Amino acid sequence: MELYRSLPPEAVQILLVLFLSFLVGLEREEHKAVGGHYAFGGVRTFPLIGLIGYSMALLSGTQMVPVTLGFLVIAAFLLLSYWHKLSASVAAGITTEMSGLTTYLVGALVYYGHFWMATALSVASLLLLELKVFLEELAGRIPGEEILTFAKFLLLSAVVLPILPHREFGPFHINPFKTWLVVVAVSAISYASYVLQKATKGRGGILLASLLGGAYSSTVTTVVLARRSAREERPHLFSGGILMACGVMYLRLIALLGLFNRQLMVMLLPSFLVLAGLAIASGFLWARRPDKTEAKLSREFEPKNPLELRAAFLFAFLFLLMITATQLAVAYLGRAGINTLAAIMGVTDVDPFILGITQTAGASTALKLGAEAILIAAASNNFVKGIYAYAFADRKTGIPSICLLVALGALGLVPLFWI
Repeated sequence: MELYRSLPPEAVQILLVLFLSFLVGLEREEHKAVGGHYAFGGVRTFPLIGLIGYSMALLSGTQMVPVTLGFLVIAAFLLLSYWHKLSASVAAGITTEMSGLTTYLVGALVYYGHFWMATALSVASLLLLELKVFLEELAGRIPGEEILTFAKFLLLSAVVLPILPHREFGPFHINPFKTWLVVVAVSAISYASYVLQKATKGRGGILLASLLGGAYSSTVTTVVLARRSAREERPHLFSGGILMACGVMYLRLIALLGLFNRQLMVMLLPSFLVLAGLAIASGFLWARRPDKTEAKLSREFEPKNPLELRAAFLFAFLFLLMITATQLAVAYLGRAGINTLAAIMGVTDVDPFILGITQTAGASTALKLGAEAILIAAASNNFVKGIYAYAFADRKTGIPSICLLVALGALGLVPLFWI
C-alpha cells in the first residue's frame, strides 16, 4: 500500500495498462503456440498497443482527433495482418485483430480514469477469446428462431418500453409506461418458463412439465395434459400434474403482485403460499400413486413462443380494458359488481384482470376489495380449469381432476373470511 501511494498517478496508470494488455497478449500467445500458424501479436505486441493508446490519449487531452487518428493507424496495421492471414488461409479469423483494437481502447480508457471500464473490457475480451470453442458450440445448438424470440423480448423491454410516456392520461388514469411494463413483466415470466422447458426438453417427465407449464400458463398446461391423458393409462399422474400446474399459478401471481402492488402482495402472500404449497404437494403425492401402466412418460408439450408481438398488443389492450371495466364497476356497481366481474374473468385469462386490479387497488379501489377480487378470479379460474380437464381428459383422469381443482378453488375462497 505504501509503495502504491509513493508512485505518481501516471505510473499506476501505465502499470494497469501493461497488466491488462499483457493478459490479452498472453492469451493470444498461447493461441499462436497451439495453432501452429501465423497469428498477429503476443505478449509484447499487445502491451505496446495498449501503451500507444494511453500515450495518444495523453497527447490528446480533451481533443479526440489524435486518439482517433491513432486508432485508425493501429487499425491499418491490423488490416495488413489480416490480409496476410487471408493469403495463407481463406478461413482466417479476425478475432485477434479485433482484440488489438480493444487493447488500444483500454489504454485510452485508463488515461481518462475509466479504470473499471478498461478492466471490464479486458476481462470480457479474455473470456470471449478463451471460450471460443464453447461459444461456437453453443451458437450451433441454438436454433435461429430462438434468437428471434430473444430479439422480440429485447424489442418489448429495451426498445418500446423506454420511449413510452410515464404519466397518466384521461379520466381512467391510463399510464402507457405502466401498461407496457405489465406486458413486459408477464412476458418475462412466461419467457423464463419457456426457456426452461426448452432447456430441459426430454428430461424430468410429466411432473417437471407441469411445474414449468404452470409458470407459463396453467390453463394451457391443464388442457394439454388433459388431452394427452385421454390416450394414456396414467390417471393419477396426469390429474396430479394438473393440480401441480394450478398450484404454480399462485406463485406466478405472487411474483406479479410483488412487481406492481406490494400492499396487495403482503395481504395475499400467506394465503397464496399456503394454496400453492398444498396444491403442489398434494398433486405430487397424488401423481405418485400407482397406475395400471407404470412406464415412464416423456414430455410432448412444446410451448409456443410467448413473445409474439400480436399477443403482446392484445394483452395490453385487455389490460386497459380491465382497468376501465374495474373502475366503472367500482363507480356504478360497487363491491358486488367488481366481485361478479372477477368471477366472470376467471373463465378466461386472469392475468389482465388481476394486473388491472393492481393498478387501481389503493386508489380508486379499496385494497381489501382488490384482494377479494383477486381471490375470486383465481378461484373461478381453477373451477373453469376443472371443467376443461373433465371435458378433454378420459373419465378416469377427468373426474379426479375436476374434484381436485374444485377443492383447490373452494380453498382459494376461504381467505375471504379474514382478508
